[in-house]
This record gives sequence, C-alpha cells and structure tokens, in this order.
Amino acid sequence: MNYISCGIYSFNGASINEDVKTIKVNYISNKSSLAQPQLSSLLTELLIDKFQSETNLLITDYDAHVIFSGSIVKYDIKPVSIQNNEIAAQNRLTISVEIEHINNIDEKLGFKKIFNDYIDFDSSENLSEIEEDLNIEIVNNLVEDIFNEAFMNW
Repeated sequence: MNYISCGIYSFNGASINEDVKTIKVNYISNKSSLAQPQLSSLLTELLIDKFQSETNLLITDYDAHVIFSGSIVKYDIKPVSIQNNEIAAQNRLTISVEIEHINNIDEKLGFKKIFNDYIDFDSSENLSEIEEDLNIEIVNNLVEDIFNEAFMNW
C-alpha cells in the first residue's frame, strides 16, 4: 500500500501542512465602542494559548508561515424573550470578531471572516457582576471557531 501524507494530524483532528512551522498572532484590536477594554487582550491571549496547546507551531513576533490578525467589531447587549408584560426575561450578549488568517505556505487556506457568538442571561442578573464570565465563555467559543476554520481542513 502507498500512503500519501498531505499534512500533520494531531490528536484533536487539526490538519496543518508539514511546511508550516511558525505562527504569529497580532493583537486583536477593539473597534466596538461597548466592549470592555480587557477583551482584546483576553481574545489575543486565548488564541495564542489555543495554538500553543493544540499545535506544534512555534509562536513568533516576526514573519511567520501563518498569521492571524483582526478586531472586535461588535459587542452588543439586547433584550430577548419578551414577555406579555413587555419586559425582557433574558438579555443576549453578542460578540463579533473579524479575523484575517494569512497562510504564507498555502494561500488558498487563508481567509477573512467575521465570527459571532452570543450567550443569553437572565435579565434580573446584574450585568456588571457576570459580564467577565460571559465574556470568557463567548471568547472561548470564538477561539474554538477560529481554530477550526483555520486548521480543520477535512
């Protein structure tokens, strides 16, 4: 039998061309007027952590085979589940990020895309008390979506 290898496959199912050795994650800026200031740092750090823990790629601050950059473009809180008395039973926090992925080894794998995620929470909860936890949960989901889009090339 002949086997042809087109990439390196890790335990998580990621498919990365064997010529890709380095990755750079530029700081994810905040273009949304409502987003908490630390959200950019959180997103950038969690992206780097994801790539370090689930790939063998070397993180670099210089030219890299794969480069990620982007910005938070939406941070929105809106009422959902309006009740008969016209009071919202829940609110929805939505975060959207525009990510550009440049693959200098295989340009057709690059993309520029908006990723969205949201979480609903009880309107009786004090947002300032739960906002950080909500942000962490949403950002983790966004990071997973970005990783999958970039490296799950089945």
